[in-house]
Amino acid sequence: MGFYLYWTCPNMEVDILDISLIRDTRTGKYAKIPKDFRMREILGFTSAEQRPEDKLVTVVYGTDMVNINFLNFMAVQEDTAKVWTEGLFKLATNILAQNSSRNSFLQKAYSKLKLQVNQDGRIPVKNILKMFAADKKRVETALESCALNFNRGESIKPEEFTLEIFERFLNKLCLRPDIDKILIENGAKGKPYLTLEQLMEFVNQKQRDPRLNEILFPPLKRDQVRQLIEKYEPNKQFLERDQISMEGFSRFLGGDENSIVPPEALDLSDDMTQPLTSYFINSSHNTYLTAGQLTGNSSVEMYRQVLLTGCRCIELDCWKGRPQDEEPFITHGFTMTTEIPFKEVIEAIAESAFKTSPFPVILSFENHVDSAKQQAKMAEYCRNIFGDALLTEPLEKYPLQPGLSLPSPQELLGKILVKNKKRHRVGVKGPEGSVKRRVSEQPSNTYSDSSSICVIHLQ
Repeated sequence: MGFYLYWTCPNMEVDILDISLIRDTRTGKYAKIPKDFRMREILGFTSAEQRPEDKLVTVVYGTDMVNINFLNFMAVQEDTAKVWTEGLFKLATNILAQNSSRNSFLQKAYSKLKLQVNQDGRIPVKNILKMFAADKKRVETALESCALNFNRGESIKPEEFTLEIFERFLNKLCLRPDIDKILIENGAKGKPYLTLEQLMEFVNQKQRDPRLNEILFPPLKRDQVRQLIEKYEPNKQFLERDQISMEGFSRFLGGDENSIVPPEALDLSDDMTQPLTSYFINSSHNTYLTAGQLTGNSSVEMYRQVLLTGCRCIELDCWKGRPQDEEPFITHGFTMTTEIPFKEVIEAIAESAFKTSPFPVILSFENHVDSAKQQAKMAEYCRNIFGDALLTEPLEKYPLQPGLSLPSPQELLGKILVKNKKRHRVGVKGPEGSVKRRVSEQPSNTYSDSSSICVIHLQ
């Protein structure tokens, strides 16, 4: 079902990773090559093979953008590594999976127990107790009521712990008086079921949004309600009588039909054909920081993580590098925050800019580099690393003329834009009529190209 990534450890135990925790997958030059010599040796980095990183699959996971971990797997072939990298990333970023129904998450919990079997292929009771750690006694009682082994040292055969029995176990473990109340309010009157007519009235009168247009979204008909009963009712006797039991009704309430966000709504998107200045842009300030802006650590990884979450405007605080290398770096000026190389940040942006969104990325430069040589180096890095993705010339439909609007996000798909204040030199007459040059900073709502990079100034 795409819930977990699992693998066999050297001790033959199965280890698992919740796919919803995966934040990125990488291979080739972007893979995270381990520093530990023993791990490098296991993965084959000490052999004579050239470019073993092309077969390396790095899985980046964590509960947030800062506290992340890296898993490495070595594929047999380079093509296999690419397939695993792309496939896992698609599963991890599937918006439908992230907004699944309650029933899907129950199945996910059941899948985890099925994966963590012992050497005999049985499900250890200790794993069930660990999953529901809040009240050990209640878990044991619920297992016993389902005629299952309940002592910590025992285990359960998989065929004795089917998904249906797991659901029954959960019903014993977590009583639902609220569902009992709904059944009573909708005509059950002490009976453990609702009739087809009662269910139809509940769906159309209680669940349905009365604001919906009845022509575009008509109420359910009798045959459609019968299909719901057939889909969710596990008891054949109730099915034959067009009735839905409390267990079936509970499944229906946890099904796709009752998701908080309807699946069809997840496909909706806004109009992206208006000028760029018409939108609020998901932005990041001091993107490089992992903690406080006085003494926190800076990290190249933060640029990847914010872009992967959909951020479209990121900040680069650029400072002049010191001799000998004179490489510009990024940090929070006049503080104790750590420094990261400008070039590595550009490489990270190039890799992650459009993995989760095709819309343009704006690089907000806070440029403190007062060296023409290093500024030229920054421009060279942007041109060479971003390649065709970097916007270096105005679009033909939007020439450099005052008063013209900016292009739309749709017209800038896959493009990287640089936002930076540009210095304009203006002539000023001196006391004796000589012309002096004065530098002023003039932000505007139009393009301006600088150092062969097309820069957009936004007020």
